[in-house]
Amino acid sequence: MLKPRHTTGKLGTTMSETVELDRKSDPQAVKGYAFYDWGKSAFETSVTVAVLPAWYAYLFLKANGLTTEIGSIEMTGDAVWSLSVAIGTLLIAIVSPSLGVIADRRRIKMWWLRILTYVGAGGTLLLAFAPMLPVDAQWLWLMVCFMFANLGLNGAGVFYNALLPHIGADDEMDRISNLAFAYGYAGGGILLVIHLGMVLALTGDWVIPFVMASSAAWWYGFALLTFKLVPEPPIKDEMPALGLGESAKLALKEIRKTISEVHKFRTLFIYMLAYFFFIDGINSVTALGGIFGTTVLGVTTVELIFTIVVIQIVAAPSAIGFTVLAKKIGTKSALNVALVGWVVLCFAALSFAPLEFEKHSEYQVQIEEVDGEWHYTPHANLEGTPIAVEEGDDEQLWAADILSTYGIAIIDDDYEDSVTYKWAGFDEDGYSVTLNLGVIDSASVQALMASFEETRFSISENGGTSVVGIDHPTNLGDGKLDFIPKAVRSNVWEPLGLSVGLQFLILGGSMGTLLGGSQGLARSLFGQMVPESRSAEFFGFFGFFGKVAAFIGPLLYGLMTVMYDSRVGILSIAVLILIGTAMMRWVDVDQGRQDAMEEDARNRGIEL
Repeated sequence: MLKPRHTTGKLGTTMSETVELDRKSDPQAVKGYAFYDWGKSAFETSVTVAVLPAWYAYLFLKANGLTTEIGSIEMTGDAVWSLSVAIGTLLIAIVSPSLGVIADRRRIKMWWLRILTYVGAGGTLLLAFAPMLPVDAQWLWLMVCFMFANLGLNGAGVFYNALLPHIGADDEMDRISNLAFAYGYAGGGILLVIHLGMVLALTGDWVIPFVMASSAAWWYGFALLTFKLVPEPPIKDEMPALGLGESAKLALKEIRKTISEVHKFRTLFIYMLAYFFFIDGINSVTALGGIFGTTVLGVTTVELIFTIVVIQIVAAPSAIGFTVLAKKIGTKSALNVALVGWVVLCFAALSFAPLEFEKHSEYQVQIEEVDGEWHYTPHANLEGTPIAVEEGDDEQLWAADILSTYGIAIIDDDYEDSVTYKWAGFDEDGYSVTLNLGVIDSASVQALMASFEETRFSISENGGTSVVGIDHPTNLGDGKLDFIPKAVRSNVWEPLGLSVGLQFLILGGSMGTLLGGSQGLARSLFGQMVPESRSAEFFGFFGFFGKVAAFIGPLLYGLMTVMYDSRVGILSIAVLILIGTAMMRWVDVDQGRQDAMEEDARNRGIEL
């Protein structure tokens, strides 16, 4: 630990006025720091991963069908979502280092944390107002509000992380960082269980908007504890307030200086580059896992939320477990263990696939002939499954020209400004019922079944033939990597009888085990090598690398999905994590710590 050799420093300051290096933690400040993770995790779990992707996917399908045209490019819902996430994080990535420079010279870290929390929680609250808009605008509203909420989350994260070196000594970094993540998993998990109960037990259009609004209140409410318990870090020789133009010039000047000093912080910058790759992959998996599960695998909303609950339950003790592991083998080695696990997990995700239907009752549309008359029964999962409302859309035309002819689709009276359709065969309580379709000749029956071939739905004739649409999640074979899930499904999932919901649950449990270690230790390792006197600046660069990564990862996934398919997108994410893991071999932690100590000594007039 570094301490001043004399009771006075430069400019006549006393030791009490000089910022002491490597200070032991204050329990109240640590608790306040951890409570911010407790609060913001509501957004990261209930909103980002669990509920919002499924809600967005539903509204996107409702308005557009499977795809929409942006410019001249036909794009799926998950591709549009991934690109919007990428764009929303790019802005904060650009400004993070500049904000950090100013925050190291003025006591404004907590001020910026407050402002960006208001932006993030406010954007989350605005998500709840989507149902008030026209149907074709609701998915766009979700996308825009989420971009603002995500901007607040990521921006606040820069200043929140910059507080870490000021909270405790180097040998406390693993404990404090992982404790905060454990708080986050616990807090987010508790609220998610409440939300799961509401989704399962309650009906009405108000439930999901309430989930959005309560997540915003949870985030803001617990953030108030952080604002109360965590003090603004002291700054020696605080500079006077500057105007916007002067601040920008100073920030750019210092950033250029820092970049020119890469040789002084070689280890730190190597680590940031490795972090760029592996956190890109990890964040992309967590951000896009929900939309991948719902649109590609066909996981239900309930299955998705339950999986996220499992992630939270597993992640909290796992974060503490990785703290113990780090004490035994070191922070860097423990982090490497987690990163290797992520690579394996991504490659394993390529094998997930819904089981092929074996029984008539598993198909979404079930028909059978009884005494010369045909009967129709919808599968329960068709309740709430939208038929696109955009008039002239292929799916709409199919519903109007074919399904409605037989009474399988009926006009949805909820929309007064357009003729839209919904699946028939459900009572007022949402339960499936059998409808008598009357006498239908065999040629018409075959034409009806053939019409499903180019759709995302399935149909079965009891005791006869069946059709699974080309875009149905169980229909594999057309994708570049479909041979992997097809082979694993035949040799593993089907013999074991593991549904796609259980497969996704395995993925979630594995993610939870790795999340605590990878995120907490990554932040802790950086905090150990960053100069305390320049923590906001360097955490600004840390945030820049992370946010550019947050831009590139979803962008890469979206491009691969458009060019090939979603599984190729997952493969590209695995490659990113693999590159970052390989680069960790060149990170010399001891040298990084020494570089930080020397920089603090120079800035504070302390002799080594």
